[in-house]
Amino acid sequence: MTTTEERVYTIVVGIDGSPASKEALRWALWHAGLTRGSVTALMAWDTPLIYNWEVPGLEDFAATTARYLDEVINKVGGQTSVSVSKEVAQAHPARALLDAARDKGADLLVVGNRGRGGLTEAELLRGSVASGVLHHARCPVAVVREAR
Repeated sequence: MTTTEERVYTIVVGIDGSPASKEALRWALWHAGLTRGSVTALMAWDTPLIYNWEVPGLEDFAATTARYLDEVINKVGGQTSVSVSKEVAQAHPARALLDAARDKGADLLVVGNRGRGGLTEAELLRGSVASGVLHHARCPVAVVREAR
């Protein structure tokens, strides 16, 4: 008789430290609890390309980002029984989320939205992370608004 592993429902959630992203993490943990799933919390950072110059201190920045992600997860998740893994990526946030969702075979991608009631001029020009993942994700996307 062979044993088969039960597939775990996988959620990837983007964290940027904003109240909306913390609410997205809170919602993702709640949803994972309902589905007996797991959560990957991802925080991405990027540096602009400056004529191929080496940017000093990137290792420190990555470590600081990882520590901050731990703090957010501990504060929001508390004593959750949901399995939470952490990922820090050096990439544009939308690209990092899309890659993580694809690589992990995510069933759901969750992002926060500041809920301003429309796109700002800057978002129209550069594109928001939520808009980017909504248009390009290969799995369902939940956009969670900041708590009022």
